[in-house]
Amino acid sequence: MATLYTHQNTNIQKTWLLMGLFLVAIIGLGWLFSTVYNSPEILLIAVVFSIVMNITSYWFSDKIVLSLYKAKPVTNESHPDLYNSVENLAITAGLPMPKVFVIADPSPNAFATGRNKEHAAIAVTTGLLTILDKSELEGVLAHELSHIGNRDILLSTVVVVLVGIVTLLSDFFLRIGFWGRGGDNKHGNAILAVVAIVSAVLAPIAAVVIQLAISRRREFLADASGALLTRYPEGLARALEKITTASAQTPLARASHATAHLFIANPFGRGGAINSLFMTHPPLAARIKALRDLNV
Repeated sequence: MATLYTHQNTNIQKTWLLMGLFLVAIIGLGWLFSTVYNSPEILLIAVVFSIVMNITSYWFSDKIVLSLYKAKPVTNESHPDLYNSVENLAITAGLPMPKVFVIADPSPNAFATGRNKEHAAIAVTTGLLTILDKSELEGVLAHELSHIGNRDILLSTVVVVLVGIVTLLSDFFLRIGFWGRGGDNKHGNAILAVVAIVSAVLAPIAAVVIQLAISRRREFLADASGALLTRYPEGLARALEKITTASAQTPLARASHATAHLFIANPFGRGGAINSLFMTHPPLAARIKALRDLNV
């Protein structure tokens, strides 16, 4: 039977698998284009770049995400209610106190990031602090602490960096084609050139598919774990209802498909047909119902 520890171990395995696939994909693209354009330095660049970005995504992806949203660290003096709530819940959960950040944005939302529980952070928007009462805020914070405890955060944060890098690298390789570095090989490598270009076009799509393949069950699990932590699932249920209403009117200013899966709720508000294709969360109505069906 699957347990919380099974989920934690699976997340660790998925993270290393993702980083391995990224390494192979970029080196593969580099080899294709170095062969087509008879330029060994392209392969060398791809190898070095993929290794460096794997290391960067592991050690610095959380800092990259926090900087993208201009998150500011808070202390017990600047935000005593928020800081004390996180501290008390972390003690209850048996987790080290994560760093706490606030994002200046009227749209209510939150996310957790970091590579492990010893190097974790929780970020909330000013909009979230404005509309939620104490029990509702504790429900959201417990949800994010559950992501830390369930070891969701490394996988989720690494995806942000790697998906973006695959897209940039693919664009770089395609531009090489327009520079035309393979005149001498154009007949012998025509098929390989087509394969290289098609691969570069499909690589970003594959990266997004991997991002969307991150199981939506992690949100249900974090909801349930958070409810067990506070012993009050109604707090998180009410918070999600308020977030649904408010974010529909005020989407997150810096919303990005690359980071959408990090947040507790869809940062695009109501969205449209295009945004629906990139949904990384289960419907909030289903999550609210599941919370109210819990017996804790």
